[in-house]
Amino acid sequence: MLFLSPIVTEIRDIFTQAGISGDYISLIMKAAAVCFITQITCEICRDSGEMAIASAAELWGRGALTFMSLPIVKALLERINEII
Repeated sequence: MLFLSPIVTEIRDIFTQAGISGDYISLIMKAAAVCFITQITCEICRDSGEMAIASAAELWGRGALTFMSLPIVKALLERINEII
């Protein structure tokens, strides 16, 4: 995991310079991890011939991302309300 530390630090710096809150940066990193884990799980299931389990894993991954994105959607809707 040490080899990822400079990459994560650089990504955090880029987002911070862009004015994105630390909470959202953390959420984006977690969402990326869910995507990678879901993709790897689905590929392993498909390679094993378990298409139904792969489809279920994709569904759960999408559900997790949808649930995780709710705070960002809420903040976006609040910003739109401020503008209107």
